Amino acid sequence: MFSSQTTYIGIDPTAGKRPLTYTAIDSSLRLLALGEGNLNDILAFLAGQRQAVVAVCAPQKPNQGLMDQEDVRAQLNPPPRPGRWNDFRLAEYQMRRLKISCPQTPRHEEDAPTWMQVGFQLYRRMEGLGYRAFSALPPADPVAPEPADLRFIEVYPQATFSTWLKKPPLPKNTLEGRLQRQLILYAEKLRIADPMDFFEEITRHRLLQGVLPLENLHTSSELDTLVAAYTAWLTANHPDRVTFLGHPQEGQIVIPAYSL
Repeated sequence: MFSSQTTYIGIDPTAGKRPLTYTAIDSSLRLLALGEGNLNDILAFLAGQRQAVVAVCAPQKPNQGLMDQEDVRAQLNPPPRPGRWNDFRLAEYQMRRLKISCPQTPRHEEDAPTWMQVGFQLYRRMEGLGYRAFSALPPADPVAPEPADLRFIEVYPQATFSTWLKKPPLPKNTLEGRLQRQLILYAEKLRIADPMDFFEEITRHRLLQGVLPLENLHTSSELDTLVAAYTAWLTANHPDRVTFLGHPQEGQIVIPAYSL
């Protein structure tokens, strides 16, 4: 079980070799940390946690070829046509069925873009620190389940926002896209600044000078880590409000619960 002392952390490695962005919140959705650092900086922060759920905005591992297996394909509804979707992870296929576009994870690590390779390395090193994947499946031995003090999940922020909105959000690197994402998170009770305050600070002079009041508006990377940390909190505290896509063998993606 996760206690009130658990820290919920979101990490975005999509910048590749540039600094990774991370966010940490507590059980009351208060912001504990928000910043950037290299991989070793992030791992040092994770090593200092006693109870934590970490959400990473990257695939856990290369494609394991589950979509090549006929028994796996036969269980899907509807089953994909022969020869289609073979090079996708199961979770990626399921997201496409929800009309959510997502990056395709290759089968070989060396074929992956740099940010994915950083993600693979992050997961491996987290496991070295004692972190384990948070799975929707029950433990093999329900009488003696594994300790749940240090866990990680995989998230895809675009899928999270798309599920909440029931359509794709505005482009993440635009001002309106950032406002939209922060407004969604503020409505979810995350303890961040109300993005509507932005409009109260706009004056004719500021617009003419091109000086906008961006002090309390988070960057796109920060918003990705904020929604990742919030998804970690949901997964641990409100499992009925999330859905696990895919299979643990190749990495599950956690998104908000949805209805078709």
